Amino acid sequence: MMRRDFLSRTAAAFGLAGAGGTAAHAASGSYPVTRTEAEWREMLTDAEFRVMREEGTERAYTSPLHDLKTEGTYLCRGCDQELYSSEDKFDSGTGWPSFTQPVADSAVGTKPDRSLFMVRTEVHCSRCGSHLGHIFEDGPEPTGLRHCINGVSLTFREA
Repeated sequence: MMRRDFLSRTAAAFGLAGAGGTAAHAASGSYPVTRTEAEWREMLTDAEFRVMREEGTERAYTSPLHDLKTEGTYLCRGCDQELYSSEDKFDSGTGWPSFTQPVADSAVGTKPDRSLFMVRTEVHCSRCGSHLGHIFEDGPEPTGLRHCINGVSLTFREA
């Protein structure tokens, strides 16, 4: 089993996400789309809130978007911003929807994530700050990157 699979599955199995034992929160800062915690809780399911606002991780292979092969665009569930194109989606074998790049560099933001005894690059929506997943440097060409995204953070619009 590859290291990323082992760590991801172990974290998901134990419900670990966010920074070391305390709940992390969606990217801090000023965003064009803002909501109170109550507004987020009203619009998101518990699972969506845990991932998008508390930097959790959904269990591998649970998202219907993982196996979706339809042409279209993946949008942020929190604000409907276009994030990823189906043209850049690939099967990474990890159990989460994976992409080589966002539709535009300005669509996502990043920050270091030092949880799970390693340093990873967390990726979030640049418009509402919602946690999407992580970026790894083990993806295919043309970028060599793997944007490993929680399906609950996304919606899909068919082309």
